[in-house]
Amino acid sequence: MQGYQLEFFMDQDKRHGHQALYEWLLDLARAQGIAGATVLMGAMGFGHHSRLRSSHFFELADQPVLVTMVVKESESIQLFALLEQENVHMFYVKMPVEFGTLGESVK
Repeated sequence: MQGYQLEFFMDQDKRHGHQALYEWLLDLARAQGIAGATVLMGAMGFGHHSRLRSSHFFELADQPVLVTMVVKESESIQLFALLEQENVHMFYVKMPVEFGTLGESVK
């Protein structure tokens, strides 16, 4: 199947309304019927302002977060329309990919 790998980058303390942005994004993806998404907490990174972000023992709020998902084209269009409607500000990467499942499913 053809689609896109979407990667969204943010700081752990970034919020949308009353919820952490990465949690809100996962809830949005699930509500839209996207098959899966993964949140990865980064140890260290920097963004376009060259400000170093890292997870410290005392301050985890500055920790970089990556939310990644693989979606069909129609799901990508719908998700980005909703993100625009919600006026969400975050950096993303959208890469065309081929995806599928190998082997038998285990029940």
